[in-house]
Amino acid sequence: MNAARGPRRAFFDIWSRVYDLAPVQAAIYHPVHDAVLQELRAHPARRVLDVGCGTGDLTARLRHELGADLVAGCDFSGGMLEQAAARTRRVQWLQGDAAHLPCNDGSFDAVVSTEAFHWFPDPDAALHQFHRVLAPDGRALVALVNVRVPATSRLAHAGSQALGQPARWPTRAEMAERVRAAGFAVDRQRRIFRLGGLILPTVLTVGVKAGPTGL
Repeated sequence: MNAARGPRRAFFDIWSRVYDLAPVQAAIYHPVHDAVLQELRAHPARRVLDVGCGTGDLTARLRHELGADLVAGCDFSGGMLEQAAARTRRVQWLQGDAAHLPCNDGSFDAVVSTEAFHWFPDPDAALHQFHRVLAPDGRALVALVNVRVPATSRLAHAGSQALGQPARWPTRAEMAERVRAAGFAVDRQRRIFRLGGLILPTVLTVGVKAGPTGL
């Protein structure tokens, strides 16, 4: 098990109580969710896993708006999953961390993660897990703030670590390189416009797992 230290579970259990407030969702999360849904409408997936699903807003939309056969949401916070389960029972809710997904190899056609990746203590392990649970030609869609220069990334990580809730915000180039290192081809990186986006740009990176031919 990786020794990297992540944020405390209790932090997210508390945050789950305000996570669904309409202003929070409208300003921070819905623009990102809309971008992910748009990508999946263009590239339909029958089985979708939402990693770091929080209270399940996007996960429920994946089930209701895309008509996927199977949608699962995974989070390591019991508080988040309690809120998610109250939202809908048409989704499979799983408790686990991104570096050790409780899923079989090749069991999904798409893995999505929105505004959660920066909290993962071992982002490379998480991306390898995404690759493992995806079927050939499956797509990983990861959206988070991509800072403009490495120095900002280092400063933000040091500050969050000092506060006891370490987080990591990569540059756009670093995110693409991490996705490739996990075995994906980078299909695209798309800027998402939302509140505060001029200072802290949010980017959706889409990786594709090679198909049976290896192409």
